[in-house]
Amino acid sequence: MAASENTSGHGTAPNLWVSLVPIVTLVCLLSCAYYLYGDDAAGGANQIALLFSALTAAFIGRFHGWSFEEMREAAVGSVTTGISAVFILLAVGSLIGTWAMSGTLISMVYWGLKILSPDYFYFTVVIICALVALCIGSSWTVAGTIGIGMIGISEQMELNPAITAGAVISGAYFGDKSSPLSDATNLATAAAGADLYRHILETLWTSVPTLIITLLVFWFLGSPGDFDASNMTAGFAEEFNVSLVAFLPLVLVLVMAVMRAPPFTTIFCGALFGGVLAVIITPEAVVALAADPELPYGFELLKGVWTAMAHGFESHTGDPELDQFLSRGGMYSMLGTIWLILTALSFGGVIEKIGVLDRLLEPVLRTAKTTGRLVTSLVVSAFGANVLASDQYIAIVLPGKIFQKAFRKHGLRPEVLSRAVGDSATVTSALVPWNSCGAYMAATLGVATVSYAPYAVFNFVNPLITILFAYTGFRMLSLETKSEAPESKT
Repeated sequence: MAASENTSGHGTAPNLWVSLVPIVTLVCLLSCAYYLYGDDAAGGANQIALLFSALTAAFIGRFHGWSFEEMREAAVGSVTTGISAVFILLAVGSLIGTWAMSGTLISMVYWGLKILSPDYFYFTVVIICALVALCIGSSWTVAGTIGIGMIGISEQMELNPAITAGAVISGAYFGDKSSPLSDATNLATAAAGADLYRHILETLWTSVPTLIITLLVFWFLGSPGDFDASNMTAGFAEEFNVSLVAFLPLVLVLVMAVMRAPPFTTIFCGALFGGVLAVIITPEAVVALAADPELPYGFELLKGVWTAMAHGFESHTGDPELDQFLSRGGMYSMLGTIWLILTALSFGGVIEKIGVLDRLLEPVLRTAKTTGRLVTSLVVSAFGANVLASDQYIAIVLPGKIFQKAFRKHGLRPEVLSRAVGDSATVTSALVPWNSCGAYMAATLGVATVSYAPYAVFNFVNPLITILFAYTGFRMLSLETKSEAPESKT
């Protein structure tokens, strides 16, 4: 069987109609999975759908001259691009477990209840997450730290966690796509051949109006009315150590992020610090989690921290809602999401290898005769890449490279292309349940992607704003602008 495979590497891309087969297969299976399982589809049904669709694409590729070995290597290579995301997810799981045990999460909820009001809660969440993400350049770090606390506050206020998650993601992605520290921002500029700081300037032209619209929406989504949290906060103060010392792990994470430490290193150090802090200020909780009194005291503490990082923290306050919020975390809790990411990337790697994505983009480019149509085509293609390739980086790089020649042909600056890529590929990744970003946000915030997506206002308005700019001609900088005159003379 192996001897009959084509190992020459000269396979051909299937035609348009054949290219649609694995895509239609995936859409049908995912729809069926959602119909049968609802939000629980991500627990296994979606993964089966993705693997079956990948196998369908592999047989199509084999028929068109690609060897199974080549496609296997493409799938493995695609999965390799997601390994960093896998380790970040594991670190976030550990962080949630130790922060729940150390009192960091409950302290965030406690002070949030004392300071914030339901009247402007969602509005404030957007601003806080946007500013922090702008400073550190990471939507994932913001969601995995501040976002978790905001979800907890909203639950205690009896607000909608899905709206809160949408506010967290909206703010986080504004900062992520507008920060020079963001890997997505740097990748978009590299893919388009743009200047980083010019790109950021142009990005703000579309991002700021989108943020204003987002803030207005969340202001009106607030819940006017009296909310007395005094009894609740008093109960927290009796049950937990809610001193400002509990915020030290959060401070460490933010400082390391600003210093550009790798995300995994940053988050895992935050998890370790949370465990150390728990040993110092809540040793009784650590010992209770270890549940092994025969061990020497020091080993009990070690086992408690180890358990929180691996399997999460279990709370036994007697308050069912509070225990549900605090009993969470651990690397184990992230395995389902990692399973989803690996299968999604496998599918994306196969269809990219056999030329399905390129074939689907060909007719899109042919119909892009005007600037408006060109940008719209890019936005649709970037979102499609997020859906099909299941990875934000592929969705940034692939359209950025493929559309370069078309944007040049229309006389547009590279920053117009990079802005459109950021306004589409970066932000829409969080709206796809099986994309690594969508899966991460759902796992971290504890809200299904399909539940928060309608409230991720920034993420779906931003692509519409960039399309509006294209059709009106506003900020569609050409290669012959006055600012380019000195360069053209030299």
